[in-house]
Amino acid sequence: MVGTPELRDLPPPPPPKRSFDVAIIGAGVIGNALAVALARQGRDVLLLERDLSEPNRIVGELLQPGGVRALEQLGIADCLDGFDAVPCHGYQVRYHDQPVHIPYAMEANGQRPQGRSFHHGRFIQKLRATAKATPNVTIVEATVSKNLIKNAASGHIIGVRCTPRGSKHEICYFASLTVAADGCKSNLRSEFITRTPDVKSHFFGLELIDAKMPLKHHGIVILSDRAPVLVYQIGTHETRALVDIRGKPPSQTDGSLKSYMLSTVLPTLPEELRPSFKKAVDDSKSIRSMPNQWLPPSVNDTPGLMLLGDSMNMRHPLTGGGMTVAFNDVVLVRDLLADVDDLADTEMVLDKMAEFHYRRRCLTSVVNILAQALYALFAADDPNLKILQRGCFAYFQRGGICIDHPVGLLSGVLRKPLVLYGHFFAVAFYSIWIMFRTSSPLLWPVCFLRSFAVFYTACVVILPYIWSEL
Repeated sequence: MVGTPELRDLPPPPPPKRSFDVAIIGAGVIGNALAVALARQGRDVLLLERDLSEPNRIVGELLQPGGVRALEQLGIADCLDGFDAVPCHGYQVRYHDQPVHIPYAMEANGQRPQGRSFHHGRFIQKLRATAKATPNVTIVEATVSKNLIKNAASGHIIGVRCTPRGSKHEICYFASLTVAADGCKSNLRSEFITRTPDVKSHFFGLELIDAKMPLKHHGIVILSDRAPVLVYQIGTHETRALVDIRGKPPSQTDGSLKSYMLSTVLPTLPEELRPSFKKAVDDSKSIRSMPNQWLPPSVNDTPGLMLLGDSMNMRHPLTGGGMTVAFNDVVLVRDLLADVDDLADTEMVLDKMAEFHYRRRCLTSVVNILAQALYALFAADDPNLKILQRGCFAYFQRGGICIDHPVGLLSGVLRKPLVLYGHFFAVAFYSIWIMFRTSSPLLWPVCFLRSFAVFYTACVVILPYIWSEL
């Protein structure tokens, strides 16, 4: 047909477009949402992703109420519908099998906010479908080179090099603004950020089928003499169990990991969860894992480049705050760039990014510090931390603002760092009081000396994270 007279004289097809207002690397949580947000401002957006097949991860499965609200602000809350997402109404924390109920705090309208839990990959595919359907968004499946395109004279980032899927030839795309949103394993981070992620522990994930939950539509946090275990529903029939292991984990190849799950973790679980957990361990050929990383935020100061999401800032996933931070960051970036007519004006964009890092602290510093501090208490591995862990649980048992404020901070609804600091040190003093109350008066002199060590430990837990946010 190509050689027929009807087609021979037709003009050649137009070359693929190579110039955009924004090039976003990574079609994950933040990349898709940002592509939609900026495209709706009338900007021409290129979205690059190495693999557009459905991801299969064991984290990024819980969206806090603060993240749900951010989706509503972005006009893409319908991405939570139609793929068996499950409502989440709060938590149950179990301390050596003693439960305390921590629902999301009641708001001024008399309603409690709601989070959602789901299969991560299904949610990502919904976000990608929304991005694909948005005018001005071009999605390309390609592997981006670590060597971004720079202006030789100014050093500004002006685009990306990438190799499309199925091709061996590298091509270039140019953009006024390049956004690196390529996740926790970012290929670009090391060139532009001096900090490196600190791996605190690993989560090992199991999928339980038709598990009987101690409290329906709630995340279950199980505290024992070892690191915490999280359990939450991700579908009508599926429930995720995440076992945190510090240090070098047991080997999978020789069966040590399965043995650890059955002999050490299984007895700490609520009775109703044990059958489905045991079956999941027995049926698993390989138990998937993921490192839990801490990366303090860094200010974007490279002209033409913006790092967002896990590429720039990570916290322990214990509190499920990562996606809430991501979507709220997108809202903030969208609003700040709304009055920037030309994204090639790198000075103005950098000024906006400086403002972005200042304004995001009200939420992100709370989520980041709370995640790291709570993990230190929940995974207590020394006597002073165990005193703080016991005090933290007893503090929750008091109810009222002792749970409403902490869960409001955790959910991304209450954005007041000073409230976090106040409650953390209230937990420290309450822990010391409980130490005295549960000790014989004969031991009070020892408790008096010990109280200084406990308070010092509390300071060591939280102050470095507060400093890192500054």
